[in-house]
Amino acid sequence: MNEFKNAIVITGVIGSGKSTVVNLLRVYGFSIIDADEIAHGVLDESIDEIKSEFGDEFIKDNKVDRKSLGSLVFSDSKAKKKLENILHPLIKEQIFAEASRLESSNYPYFIDLPLYFEKSPVYDEFQSVCVVYAPRQICIERIVSRNNLTLKEAKERINQQINIDEKLKFATYVIDNSLDLKHLNLEVDKFILALKAKYQTLKI
Repeated sequence: MNEFKNAIVITGVIGSGKSTVVNLLRVYGFSIIDADEIAHGVLDESIDEIKSEFGDEFIKDNKVDRKSLGSLVFSDSKAKKKLENILHPLIKEQIFAEASRLESSNYPYFIDLPLYFEKSPVYDEFQSVCVVYAPRQICIERIVSRNNLTLKEAKERINQQINIDEKLKFATYVIDNSLDLKHLNLEVDKFILALKAKYQTLKI
């Protein structure tokens, strides 16, 4: 049984523009549970475990060196699994606690969850999913430009995730972000209209 009937997961792939969509939804006043923000907090609270598992070189100024740890886990699947085993139970606990708090409002809210499909069935309690879509090549170009990565590094990162076209098959809603910001705004407006049809209480 779905415990979180008012929750809508926002997902996509790296470079598809999910964060931009989430920021637009914030402007409309929707509540957002940000899985990455929670993950950053959990990572900072897990310094001892990171040091023990990966070594002192991944700690800088008594904080986890996210860049060097990220480079390691994106190129080493065993290291990635070790990090997930440390972080994910704590991340999930916080996400579910926030969702439980928001659920009682009987109003839609969003979970910004980049790896929703990759982590299935971990988050199966959230069954409504909005996929932010952009073609793979456009995503790669955005990653190179935005993250200052090489083409090889960008492809490594996107290859860690399920193909965006596969994710579309399981989407409840789709927001297309293959063009410019004006087009994206129109897509978000269409999405909100679909929500209004479902939630009579939605006043936007």
